[in-house]
Amino acid sequence: MEKTRRNFMKKMAMLSGLAIVPRFVIGGNGYIAPSDLLSFGFIGNGRQAGGLRNQFLRTGMVQIAAASEVYPEKSKAFLEGINKFYAEKSAQQSYNGVKTYEDFRELLARKDIDAVVIATPDHWHGVHAVKAAEAGKDIYCEKPLSLTIKEGRAMVEATRKNKRVFQTGSMQRSWPEFRQTAELIRNGYIGDIQTIKVSVGGPPVPYDLPAQPIPDGLNWDMWLGPNAFANFNSDIAPPLTAEFWPKWRNYKEFGGGGMTDWGAHMFDIVQWSLDKDNSGPVEIIPPNGKDVQFLTYRYDNDITMTHENFGIENAIRFIGSKGQIDVQRRKLETSDPLLKDKVIGDNEKKVYFSDNHYLDFLNAIKTRKNPICDVETGHRTATVCSLGNIAYELKRPLRWNPKKEQFRKDSEANSKLSRTLKKEWEISA
Repeated sequence: MEKTRRNFMKKMAMLSGLAIVPRFVIGGNGYIAPSDLLSFGFIGNGRQAGGLRNQFLRTGMVQIAAASEVYPEKSKAFLEGINKFYAEKSAQQSYNGVKTYEDFRELLARKDIDAVVIATPDHWHGVHAVKAAEAGKDIYCEKPLSLTIKEGRAMVEATRKNKRVFQTGSMQRSWPEFRQTAELIRNGYIGDIQTIKVSVGGPPVPYDLPAQPIPDGLNWDMWLGPNAFANFNSDIAPPLTAEFWPKWRNYKEFGGGGMTDWGAHMFDIVQWSLDKDNSGPVEIIPPNGKDVQFLTYRYDNDITMTHENFGIENAIRFIGSKGQIDVQRRKLETSDPLLKDKVIGDNEKKVYFSDNHYLDFLNAIKTRKNPICDVETGHRTATVCSLGNIAYELKRPLRWNPKKEQFRKDSEANSKLSRTLKKEWEISA
């Protein structure tokens, strides 16, 4: 054990260039053996990364050793949060043991990094995840998993080929109200599901914001990464002082609008509840102003789902033959009040149990088993979102084969499954 500890201390000193190591690494209150700590790198250090940083630090199972960011002011703030946490844990005045990189490939080249957290805009997810899998890193990637369906499939194949553990950041699966919903539906407590309404924002629009001066230090070419050139505008890459979330998600070049932003959460719970994590709908019908008022999905069991604001934002309504469930974050309403707190029996259908999305990922790394929201699951949910966006764009019904992941006899629709990436960043399934 002493030899293991000396080797770990030597490793940490080499990596950080400093001898300041958190006390919980070398002993004292809350001691965790060095061999049990997982070395993490963060790709993307913005607003979402700050929250993920805090969640993983609270587990006490992670040593954040590296970070990659193209906007220096964001990496600075990100590191301040890490350093403050470790300084307090080690009862020292300061801590500075995290190496930063502008190019994420330098982070991936480090052999000591066990896993990466990807918290970049959606247009980067596919490239970052595939490169991380190829570098032998386990991966936690923010939702929606990918910008296009083919990039999502490439992420799945790279994960499987390189035998990586992959958690999609769809943390609602680790929340009790959504787990209760899934189990009530799978056990038939509201009867046969007739229709489902998903209330989230709409599809993205083409990027059209005016050009603004690029802030000092921001590597705009690297922010764009695999994308063709687009003008900088602070709406899509705001400073941390901005009081709004970055608006890149509103534009089809970078995100999928509300359909993928909140949709990746809410359509995900539908997929989970219907036990469709390895499949998806077979038909998508956009509104036509006549007999179809809302974007409508149909599954192979004839259950329909509409993209419809039913009076509650970012929520789902399940309508069954014997009742109804409305679910949103921190709120579950059932037509039969007793169902809300119904204890699902041991002999009934249960879904994967997780009450902490981040610990679930860490435990999966140790056991090498799939976590609650594996890459295939995240890909299938992102696919539902993207299918809706494609139907909105083409303005006509589409038939989808979830096994082949192709539209049926529709070359125009199939051309929307991928996009052109810069040669340096090309990935393929």
